[in-house]
Amino acid sequence: MNYARIDGTIVAAACHPSMHGTRTVICQPLDAEGRDEGAPVLAVDPLGAGLHQHVILSTDGSATRQLVNDPKTPLRNLIIGIVDPTS
Repeated sequence: MNYARIDGTIVAAACHPSMHGTRTVICQPLDAEGRDEGAPVLAVDPLGAGLHQHVILSTDGSATRQLVNDPKTPLRNLIIGIVDPTS
């Protein structure tokens, strides 16, 4: 699992069939202090996180494959939690 920030949403004219009906977002991984760490990644967002919100990102591809019901999906990352900024 990773800590990340939502930096944008992906809109595609053509995509893998498993991506139809899913919201795909750009996530910037963050370190423990909230600084950018590494390259941005794409993730499926079933929770509807907003732009610049901090999230918990699962990198376990099996959870994503199960969510989109496709064992051959190119998607790997999945948002599994939104971090409350008041905590």
